[in-house]
Amino acid sequence: MWRSFCSTTNAATLALKNKKWDALVIGGGHNGLTAAAYLAQSGLSVAVLERRHLIGGAAVTEELIPGFKFSRCSYLQSLLRPSIIRDLELHRHGLKLLKRSPSSFTPCLDGRYLLLGPDADLNHSEISKFSERDADAYPRYENQLEKFCKFMDPLIDSSPPEAHHGVSSFNSRLKHKLQKSEFLAHCLHQSVSMGQQGLVDFMDLLLSPASKVLNNWFESEVLKATLATDAVIGTTASAHTPGSGYALLHHMMGETDGDRGIWSYVEGGMGSVSLAIGKAAQEAGATIVTDAEVSKLMIEDSGTVTGVILADGTQIHSSVVLSNATVYKTFMELVPENVLPEDFYRAVKHSDYSSATTKINLAVDKLPQFQCCNIDYPEAGPQHMGTIHIGSESIEEIESACQDARNGLPSRRPVIEMTIPSVLDKTISPPGKHVINLFVQFTPYKPNDGSWEDTAYRESFAQRCFNLIDEYAPGFSSSVIGYDMLAPPDLERIIGLTGGNIFHGAMGLDSLFLMRPVKGWSNYRTPLRGLYLCGSGAHPGGGVMGAPGRNAARVVIDDIKG
Repeated sequence: MWRSFCSTTNAATLALKNKKWDALVIGGGHNGLTAAAYLAQSGLSVAVLERRHLIGGAAVTEELIPGFKFSRCSYLQSLLRPSIIRDLELHRHGLKLLKRSPSSFTPCLDGRYLLLGPDADLNHSEISKFSERDADAYPRYENQLEKFCKFMDPLIDSSPPEAHHGVSSFNSRLKHKLQKSEFLAHCLHQSVSMGQQGLVDFMDLLLSPASKVLNNWFESEVLKATLATDAVIGTTASAHTPGSGYALLHHMMGETDGDRGIWSYVEGGMGSVSLAIGKAAQEAGATIVTDAEVSKLMIEDSGTVTGVILADGTQIHSSVVLSNATVYKTFMELVPENVLPEDFYRAVKHSDYSSATTKINLAVDKLPQFQCCNIDYPEAGPQHMGTIHIGSESIEEIESACQDARNGLPSRRPVIEMTIPSVLDKTISPPGKHVINLFVQFTPYKPNDGSWEDTAYRESFAQRCFNLIDEYAPGFSSSVIGYDMLAPPDLERIIGLTGGNIFHGAMGLDSLFLMRPVKGWSNYRTPLRGLYLCGSGAHPGGGVMGAPGRNAARVVIDDIKG
């Protein structure tokens, strides 16, 4: 299905080089495709240049084992902005979301378990097994986070009110000042509506460790640990890290069909998200080319970007270039030396791109049977529907796994988020068999006790994960038909994620909003005239959100059309 996008054949290369494009997009990840769709809808000529043989970046579907289609990197959908789904008519282009209910299952070795989901009565009943007090507090906790998410919505959907760069016309400066005033006025209105206590609570969430936030709300260890996994996913931080409370909010910002905080599977895998956006971009007039690796940006002596050079030497000219590559890749590898301001160069070079994440995609011949459920039948039950939290029975268990990585070692008892999308999506596995995703933490990029390039070392760690699951679901290891494993260096090499960081860079408070990607350049423009950022390394950050691509496209359209 991906071959509807052309590869860099001789004809495609001629088509690319024989015209000057209004805009080129480096990278066909979901943000790059989103930017291309909005640019094309505005009437601009756009070409997307994707390094790999298929589009999607981290949101791809690949059939690596015959009959089994893996969401190879990202694996759940919620953060994709509803306005983008509407604007690009993604459902018409084939996007089908599969809601999960229940959405979370945490098995315990003592024979208990915790189910959570969109059903308030279920949540109260399940949490009451551990604490009546927590069962009563949980709806208030969710309501508070939802209120904070509504405060964040306009921040996500707007370009930050950055100092204006590179545009000198009076009309442009006036328009920018009006937009900035409107943005700040909206924030002030929202702040007043929250009230002083609401603002204090909001700041407490942003600045505090997730463990402190959760300890203030709850007493049950299993509930706190289940929620804390959202605060550490994709990071090298622990739940005790100051500022990790923000990640609790970041993962509540999304929705599925209007239901806030609900994560869904995507029929056909996460590549279907990228495919739908790609179809919308093509329908609007964009050209999408795969097997088209960009090796360098072309830059005039004046510091203006004029196009790109492909790995095969082909020069493609354009008025502007948008980079969906990581910030590090863009400025440290694609930009020629000695053209960036020194302070900007240093800030990019020394930003945090570290990762402790490994993704394992499995083909299995049967569903895992969790001994805490006391159910022995092959069909999918509520425990299989959502995210299954393995090794997360207490925050200290998560902290111990994180501490191993700080010591340079893969976690002895990894924190694992297991999902089984094939229980709802019958298009990705043969009948009676299943696809399982394991999102595993914590795994250093360069472990002290071995190398991810060593096949035996990789297999040993994968088996460590399978053995841990066996403790909760005996016999799991024997169900594995085959697997694909992406450690941090693999995520960097194959997907293009610097350091293996799934967010294109850390999501700490020093790397958000006006500080993303670096201080002074948060509005998608860069020190090089005509070069813009449109990936997750730009505001508002990582996840299959589309907001960086859409926001960047709007800035480009304003700059080109005035």
